[in-house]
Order: sequence, then structure tokens, then C-alpha cells
Amino acid sequence: MTATESDRFDAVLAALADPTRRSIVRRLADGEATVHELAEPFAISLPAISRHLKVLEQAGLISRRRDGRRRPCRLRPEPLDEVAAWAEHTRAAWEQRIDRLEQHLQRSSDRTPSSTEETP
Repeated sequence: MTATESDRFDAVLAALADPTRRSIVRRLADGEATVHELAEPFAISLPAISRHLKVLEQAGLISRRRDGRRRPCRLRPEPLDEVAAWAEHTRAAWEQRIDRLEQHLQRSSDRTPSSTEETP
């Protein structure tokens, strides 16, 4: 991963660290929505929602377009695909480590006499 890719990945994770932004991403997974539609379930101001949207947009998680007077937001799934691939790679690496540890412990227990055996 290059420095630029790493910075972008960090921005995506930072954007998703906030519960309000995660809720917005979940809502946009169902389809486009305007700022007003996205703000409805939250007890925060429109400017606060706009700041959250700006963070999501800068991280590449959403895009906005003009449709007359409306500015619908749309989810961009590519960064989420990158996070999913990273999580899967990390999970697989840890599973391999656990498997190796289990094998090591099994080999060690096979070589060690049990405590119930009598020693001369």
C-alpha cells in the first residue's frame, strides 16, 4: 500500500469511526438521499449534517451532484470494498497464526509426558 493509499484508507476508517456518519452510510446504502432526508433521524442541525457529509465526501465514501435545487448524495462503495478486503486479509492472517499456535501446542503436548504417568 502506497503512502497515498494508506492516507486514503486512514481517512475512510476515521470517517467511519463516527456513529452518525456510519448511520448516514447505512442510509445511503438504500439509495440516494438529500441532506434534509439524511438529517431527519438526527437531533442535530443541518450544518452539522453537512460537516459529516463533507468528511464522508473527502474520504471518498459519498458523492454529491446537483439536480436542479436538490443535491442528492450517493454512496460510493469502492472504499468500503477496500475496508472489507483489508478486514478479510487481517482475519485470515490471524486465523493462520492461531492454527500455527494450535499445531505447536499439539506437538508440545505430544512430546510432554502426562502428569499421571509414573516417572522412574
